[in-house]
Amino acid sequence: MDSNTIDAGLMARMFLAGAKNLESKKEWINELNVFPVPDGDTGTNMTMTIMAAAREVSSLYDVGDIDMVSLCKAISSGSLRGARGNSGVILSQLFRGFTKGVKECQEITVPVLATAFEKAVETAYKAVMKPKEGTILTVAKGGAVKARELADAGVTDMSEFLGQVIGHADEVLLQTPELLPVLKQAGVVDSGGQGLMQVLKGAYDAYLGKEIDLTVDKTTVAASGGASGAAGYEAQANAEIKFGYCTEFIIMLNKVFNIKTEMDFKAYLESIGDSIVVVADEDVVKVHVHTNDPGLAIQKALKYGALSNMKIDNMRLEHQEKLFRMSKQEEKPAAAEDDLPGPKKDVGFIAVSVGDGIAEIFKGLGVDYIIEGGQTMNPSTEDMLNAIDKVNADTIFILPNNKNIILAANQAQSLVKDKKIVVIPTKTVPQGITAVINYVPGLSAKENEETMISEMKAVATGQVTYAVRDTNIDGQEIRQGDFMGLGDHGILSVGTAISSVALNMVGAMMAEEKELISIYYGEEITEEDAGKLRDQIGEKYPDCDIELQYGGQPIYYYIISAE
Repeated sequence: MDSNTIDAGLMARMFLAGAKNLESKKEWINELNVFPVPDGDTGTNMTMTIMAAAREVSSLYDVGDIDMVSLCKAISSGSLRGARGNSGVILSQLFRGFTKGVKECQEITVPVLATAFEKAVETAYKAVMKPKEGTILTVAKGGAVKARELADAGVTDMSEFLGQVIGHADEVLLQTPELLPVLKQAGVVDSGGQGLMQVLKGAYDAYLGKEIDLTVDKTTVAASGGASGAAGYEAQANAEIKFGYCTEFIIMLNKVFNIKTEMDFKAYLESIGDSIVVVADEDVVKVHVHTNDPGLAIQKALKYGALSNMKIDNMRLEHQEKLFRMSKQEEKPAAAEDDLPGPKKDVGFIAVSVGDGIAEIFKGLGVDYIIEGGQTMNPSTEDMLNAIDKVNADTIFILPNNKNIILAANQAQSLVKDKKIVVIPTKTVPQGITAVINYVPGLSAKENEETMISEMKAVATGQVTYAVRDTNIDGQEIRQGDFMGLGDHGILSVGTAISSVALNMVGAMMAEEKELISIYYGEEITEEDAGKLRDQIGEKYPDCDIELQYGGQPIYYYIISAE
């Protein structure tokens, strides 16, 4: 092999390096979420997707003597089954298309790589029903276009080729806010596109021969996001956070900040922390670093200018709070403890749900299997397939109940050959409840699918949670810690009191005439407070039937539907 080709061993090393780089940046990518909600999980979903494949690749890499066919199968199959969330599914499809383009080659050249990039983009676009520009798809396409341009121009040096492709894709990423107004309004680039860039940059570092820790934890990740059961909780509890403070600020420059200055500043930040991002733009520099001493980063930055938009979060404290919530979840009974399929039936139902109260509602409506997950943790394609195995029915309806889970459900549907799988594209829990209520046993699967989809579209959903950062979006000025009412298409209300935010949110949902309002209160809301809100809504809308039910969902204080 010469410097202009990549063999299977090097490709495996590059893939593992890309996976590890994404894993190290996942929290930063999570923070790029447009809406300031506490469940921004793009980085987590993409990491869990690629690490599912990395575990399989690592097993081959440890043995040695890797062939391209086995490597491509490990990447494609591992990421396909481990895919979580829209970003994870799209990433898995990019890998699937890419591996189709290289699996027959013993050594990859620039022309082969250019074709593989094109196949990756083509496959990913086909997987999305309505592709949206300004996303990970746009970044991938930009890289593929540049790759073809370079290959056609006769570039053969692999290092030059990869460097230019990654550089151009980075430029495309910076343009995503111009393609998606919501990104521009929030002041962020697309999080999925940023995740893809971290994979590419990590792979490129490996190609250049940089020393990289390629160790991959072979423990299988459960649907809850960690190793299953008490062992998984203990492992997370013992996990060490090396640098405890997530520190962000903007430097308003008062002196020249050239390339050498930027490199020196980055080098200093690397000496005191990790997860470093320094983006210079004319007279301002945006800085992100994880460190144990934010004061050192701030003192250094003050040498270049005044600081604004300062934000310091104690990640160890947040980690402990998260572990506490997880431990409380561990105390609750599993949603489906019996792994044995029930008696054979014609039709079965699977629903994604979080919160023991909501799970009980679905079970009471005849749902056979509950996959725990939703806003805070998107189930993977593998989780869907495991659930399908547990339901002993010829036809199975899947209710994702979250727009970020629909692609994973569709992907599972495409992999099942011995059962008819019907995915009802429910985007919220109330839509899922309405869909299953409108199932009619005497109708065909197709007729029921049409009826369920039609009925769920008449449901308006609102959810009350809190803001994790300051922002201005949908015409709303939001401060960290404010409560927000999120509707089907944006933020409906903002305020400092949960009940008033919920009441105003319902008001925005009642733009059209409705007959029934259903309130599902979360684990942090008392029955007494929920009853008071029900009474307030009832007084304001006396012609509507008001239903109050315990949902038990975390993070979202109320889920409210109107239909």
